Amino acid sequence: MLRKLVVVKLNGGLGTSMGCQGPKSVIAVRNDLTFLDLTVQQIEYLNKKYNANVPLVLMNSFNTDEDTIKVIRKYTNLDIRIETFNQSCYPRIHRESQAPIARNCIIEDDQEAWYPPGHGDFYASFANSGLLDNLLNEGYEYCFISNIDNLGATVDLNILHMLMNPQNGSPVEFLMEVTDKTRADVKGGTLIQYEGKLRLLEIAQVPKERVEEFKSITTFKIFNTNNLWIRLDAVKRAIDENNLDMEVIVNPKTLKNGVNVLQLETAVGAAMKSFDNGIGLNVPRSRFLPVKKTQDLLLAKSNLYNFKNGSLTMNPLRSFPSTPLVKLGDNHFAKVAEFLHRFETIPDVLELDHLTVSGDVTFGRNVSLKGTVIIIANHGERIDIPSCALLENKIVSGNLRILDH
Repeated sequence: MLRKLVVVKLNGGLGTSMGCQGPKSVIAVRNDLTFLDLTVQQIEYLNKKYNANVPLVLMNSFNTDEDTIKVIRKYTNLDIRIETFNQSCYPRIHRESQAPIARNCIIEDDQEAWYPPGHGDFYASFANSGLLDNLLNEGYEYCFISNIDNLGATVDLNILHMLMNPQNGSPVEFLMEVTDKTRADVKGGTLIQYEGKLRLLEIAQVPKERVEEFKSITTFKIFNTNNLWIRLDAVKRAIDENNLDMEVIVNPKTLKNGVNVLQLETAVGAAMKSFDNGIGLNVPRSRFLPVKKTQDLLLAKSNLYNFKNGSLTMNPLRSFPSTPLVKLGDNHFAKVAEFLHRFETIPDVLELDHLTVSGDVTFGRNVSLKGTVIIIANHGERIDIPSCALLENKIVSGNLRILDH
């Protein structure tokens, strides 16, 4: 089965939202290993275990390509095939004039006038790069696509077997992994049945008066993990027939100099309706471990997960399978460097349900957090959680500093 599989990682994003320079994929996640390191370890282990040669394909953007090419040189001594291609480069649109931002006119940095148009650009860019035809000619039949910051998106042989042995006799051309929605996932896209086909519905497409209904975890019980399994020949057919009809998402942005612009983007899952026999598969939450903010990074670095062969798995010592809900204040924890500065060691969170931290708070070594813990340092105050402290179902507020004598 693995001789027919290609793994594609969406690698176009920058780490700026977490205060980092360059591609997000080079942020250290666990044991000083980056997202890219973990991905390469996963593929390397898979290939060794099954004597396979699954290629890793990275879809870069003009923001990440140069740095990524430099980074992957360190993997040359490994027995793993890594291919890269660039997604498209689109002009930002001036919100008032509706015209593309002029070169060296409204903005000084010409690079700011351009943007990668979302991961829905995968299909056209993959084909334009020549990789799609090359891989088809080499006998590859399926690609598994996921975000590079989703630490749970590993190759699952059960899913691959299901694709290759369809129960109803019709080949599945497109499979979207979905998982049960929690209150932390209310903005995630969901699947709907429309005009006889499954479609992805994103929050950006929902009228304002229906947004709360969209967010309801009882109305829409599942959401898209952006883990997708797609037949390569079906991608080729959709490209050749110009059949990829994806809804355009209008994304308003404000540039550094205050200019208001629009970005027109598409989502890779939105192409689902262009394929035959598309299905959604409800997978365990363990296959969706994205690191979008430092609060996700806290859990990824913690004892909540065991780490082996590039993969994170839930620690069996945790007595229930759900992940804790963690909220860290943006003013003091949003940037990776400051986040790391505030923890001497990552706390024990095996028995944690909910953590909220706001304000100027630091954690000593070997702190344990259990149940629901809320720590609020008011403006001008500071809270230092001492080393070896145990906080279980506690609210800590005010001004707490324990100093060495």
